[in-house]
Amino acid sequence: MATQIKTISDGSIIEFDSGLFDEWCVYLKRNGENRTAPRDVQYFAELQGLAKKYTSKKLYDDFLRIYSATDSKINEQVLNRITQISKDYGEDEIIVDIWLTVLYAGMVAEENKKYAILKKRIKRLGMYQVLIENRTPGFAANFSKGKKWRELDGIMKKYGF
Repeated sequence: MATQIKTISDGSIIEFDSGLFDEWCVYLKRNGENRTAPRDVQYFAELQGLAKKYTSKKLYDDFLRIYSATDSKINEQVLNRITQISKDYGEDEIIVDIWLTVLYAGMVAEENKKYAILKKRIKRLGMYQVLIENRTPGFAANFSKGKKWRELDGIMKKYGF
C-alpha cells in the first residue's frame, strides 16, 4: 500500500510503494499522468538542467542542506525546507520542489535498504558528479554499477563525504 510523502503545490504526489526489490520505491504522480518511478538519470538530468540556469554551486549547496538533514524517516521539517528552498527558483519553483523531494525520498529509501552499506552517500556521489564534475546524468546514474562498496567508499572519502 502506498505511503504518501508529499503533495506539491501543483497537485503532484510523491509516495513510497512496493517496487521490484522492496517497499521503498519512490513514485511520482503528476497531474494528468500515470504514476512512475523516476530513475536516477531522470532527476540528475532535470537538476543538471536547472543548474545551468541557477548555477551548479547553488543547486549543490541546496541539495546539501537536505542531505545533511536526511535519515531513515521522512521528516516534515525537511519536506518544508525543500519547499522553502524551492521558492528561490522563481518560475521553476514547482519543478525544483518535485525533484528535490524525489531525491530526498530516494535518500530516505537508501537509508532503509537492508543490505545497503553506503546509504544516502550514493545519491550524494551522483549529485557531485552531475553538478560539480559536470558529468552526464547517465554517467552518474551508472557509475556505481559493478563496483564494490569499498571502492565507492574510497572515492567518496576522497571527495570528503
